[in-house]
Amino acid sequence: MKVLMLGAGATGGYFGGRMLEAGRDVSFLVREHRAAQLRGNGLLVRSPQGDLRLKPRVLISGHIHETFDLVILACKAYDLEAAMTAIAPAVGPETAILPLLNGLRHFELLDERFGADQVLRGLCSIAVRLDSDGAIEHMSEMHALRFGEIDDRRTSRIEAIEALMQGCKFDGRASFSIQQAVWEKWVMLASLAGMTCLMHANVGQIVVAPEGRALMLDTIDECAAIAAAHGYAPRQHVLDGTRTILTEPGSRAKASMLRDLEQGGKVEADHILGDLIARGAKHGIAAPLLRAAHTSLKIHEATLKKPARQKA
Repeated sequence: MKVLMLGAGATGGYFGGRMLEAGRDVSFLVREHRAAQLRGNGLLVRSPQGDLRLKPRVLISGHIHETFDLVILACKAYDLEAAMTAIAPAVGPETAILPLLNGLRHFELLDERFGADQVLRGLCSIAVRLDSDGAIEHMSEMHALRFGEIDDRRTSRIEAIEALMQGCKFDGRASFSIQQAVWEKWVMLASLAGMTCLMHANVGQIVVAPEGRALMLDTIDECAAIAAAHGYAPRQHVLDGTRTILTEPGSRAKASMLRDLEQGGKVEADHILGDLIARGAKHGIAAPLLRAAHTSLKIHEATLKKPARQKA
């Protein structure tokens, strides 16, 4: 299969790099600055699973003159509109589009743009970050990628993608309950992002503070209630696991959204929290903790939009 990876940041660079390492036909569609890094230093990955230094094929938006069998989207939600425009020339009648964003709204937008029959459902679980030198740092043993059809059918393209990922140095598998898995990840991520961003603290710091553990559990309950209202109540073992991970004493875990916040960058407030709140409101679920976290993030976004003050 010919694969186009939209993005060579932390997530796209890691999974695309592992596929390239295994000899797969992978090209990376990136911005000019990232293209210069990749052409100069190569694709660098530092990982407990083994380091990489590769020379990938790099494409720039507006300069695509071929179609691909599989297009994987590994971008932030606030870049989705630009990403859809960038990949459009690479999408042919038989192209499968696999987004790895969090939440649900992006699926609906992609379905509208390219047609629901071309858009798969997918998610990934990995802790990675992009260092200032352009290297990708993989921070744990976890590196899982799941994908499936919207109706959970086993199709020839799902089998082909699963075959593509076999032999790559990450856990890439088809899921035949992908909608359930997407909702369960959203519950965990929204809980983690909401609380760590609201408190400006990691999990360990939150749970030792007065009422911190209780607030974390209440946030998880808000998210789980919204999922349940849409017919995707988290399975008990998954919910128990989420509660354990997000109340672990001494844990240094925090959402990547908090890292973005701390660096003064853009955040996915509306996509991760705002959309979940809106879906809950349609079912009469108030979600006050999620709303507080969302409001805090929107205040941050407002400061980013203020024009710089001119010096006298």
